Amino acid sequence: MLIRGDELNEEAADTVKWIIESIPYGSVATYGQIAEIAGLPRSARFVARVLSNSGETDCLPWHRVIRADGRIAPRLSADEQIKRLRAECVEVINGRVNLSRFQWSES
Repeated sequence: MLIRGDELNEEAADTVKWIIESIPYGSVATYGQIAEIAGLPRSARFVARVLSNSGETDCLPWHRVIRADGRIAPRLSADEQIKRLRAECVEVINGRVNLSRFQWSES
């Protein structure tokens, strides 16, 4: 799936949102992992853009999306993200999640 053009961007964004909605409680996924599942290899930044452009009405579990190295991306909502992950029993130590333990394995 290409991400050029408004229609394809919208279709790709909808696919990314659907995948993010599928991340189970107590698990995390990386931006790149979501891009790969969506058929958008090397498009982690597109996933980040979709998340940043999503509104509250989308009700996405945005806090379950983290960087490829397991770190929480530094931003204004980082503390809120850590709080939400910990509420789901995801361990966050020094701003990092152990991917071998908490990364979603899409099947």
